Amino acid sequence: MNKKNSPITVAYGDGIGPEIMEATLWLLEQAGAALDIERIEIGEKVYRAGISSGIPHEAWESLRRTGVFLKAPITTPQGGGVKSLNVTIRKTLGLYANVRPCRAYAPFVRTNHPEMDVVIVRENEEDLYAGIEHQQTDEVVQCLKLVSRRGCEMIIRYAFEYARARGRKKVTSLTKDNIMKLTDGLFHQVFDEIALEYPDLTADHMIVDIGMARMAATPERFDVVVTPNLYGDILSDVAAEVSGSVGLAGSANIGDHGAMFEAVHGSAPDIAGQNIANPSGLLLSAVKMLAHIGQGNVAEKVHNAWLRTIEDGIHTHDIYSEAQSKKRAGTREFAQAVAERLGESPRRLNPVHYRTEALRLPVYRRKEPARRTLVGVDVFLYWRGERPEELAAQLQKANTSELHLAMITNRGVKVWPEGFPETFCTDHWRCRFLPESMETINQGHIIRLLENIAQTGLEFIKTETLCAFDGRLGFSLGQGQ
Repeated sequence: MNKKNSPITVAYGDGIGPEIMEATLWLLEQAGAALDIERIEIGEKVYRAGISSGIPHEAWESLRRTGVFLKAPITTPQGGGVKSLNVTIRKTLGLYANVRPCRAYAPFVRTNHPEMDVVIVRENEEDLYAGIEHQQTDEVVQCLKLVSRRGCEMIIRYAFEYARARGRKKVTSLTKDNIMKLTDGLFHQVFDEIALEYPDLTADHMIVDIGMARMAATPERFDVVVTPNLYGDILSDVAAEVSGSVGLAGSANIGDHGAMFEAVHGSAPDIAGQNIANPSGLLLSAVKMLAHIGQGNVAEKVHNAWLRTIEDGIHTHDIYSEAQSKKRAGTREFAQAVAERLGESPRRLNPVHYRTEALRLPVYRRKEPARRTLVGVDVFLYWRGERPEELAAQLQKANTSELHLAMITNRGVKVWPEGFPETFCTDHWRCRFLPESMETINQGHIIRLLENIAQTGLEFIKTETLCAFDGRLGFSLGQGQ
């Protein structure tokens, strides 16, 4: 009986994308993968055609129809307000988990850490990658860092489930919650809560800067690492390079309703069309795709043949070395070498085995909302003056019977009252108004305050309401406060 082909969407991408995709798809065909391929055009050509998102409507239809996307690297124009297509696809389709294994292949690929075998599980939808930015004044731009409880719970639980399902022993969380006590603090808090449900796994937390330093110096101490979005993006490239080459790293982007598989590296237009690009990152991503769609036997065949090829010293130029390599292969020649070894297993490297069932996470359920009370407001102003005392004098004229000026900060540092003249100030000021006794206020009180500020001639840019949740303050103090 003929096996049913699995529909997938494929994008050949930009730069080296077409040649590594051709090599990858050819090799999957040689291995017997049962695929129905829908090809779409995304990336540079689409941007140039005037579609600012980089993806046309018909491509979205294919992605939603197949639910599986194998994507080569694309080129995103820099600047000019163009959004990252990778981020757009991940967020639009709800691909919340980015999974990037980083394994050493010593002694066949040069590395200082032959025992390294780390999996980075990165939150994929929020954090600073929400991409909400504004130029607020001549001198200050803003990027909003958004972290949700759902986003934290989904990615952290995925990391623990992944570790348990694959026989891993430890999950490490990296945050910067010593500085960002609310956003990264929430991630750390949820990590500690969920870790209690997995007593069979070791759980630990590290501050991200020392965590990244230790990943570069002693990656053997890590097993599964889970992080917010930005840290995971940086960490996974560091880990891939430390393991031997970023060109070997693939990744999976997993959601409840679809998945995208792509190499970690970029489109490398400087070497495009020269038959020297390493197809391994995309190939190993395609292997993960095969396991995801239930073709684990083919995934094992391809991955073990790839390992055997690496063992045999057939290497592309990015990992070739006189000491470890026996033959320098181009893109097509490397794929041919892997095809010749289909059905073989590595002799020294550990062979791989793929489970075919996807991880099943419980449905996220919202907790009961906290008692939320409004206790103040931060008003952000554009003001070209230099002396905070002058600004405070103007603002105090806007005080109402409910709200009084309590603090002014510049770039987060308290400059009034009792500021220091050494503190450098821009034209962007946060002015905090509070009730004298911290009693609750309402939206009408804030509106009256803003009307008063407008009458002074000062220009407000935005406001942030200050709230307490079950009595706990939901906002940070000023630095120096």
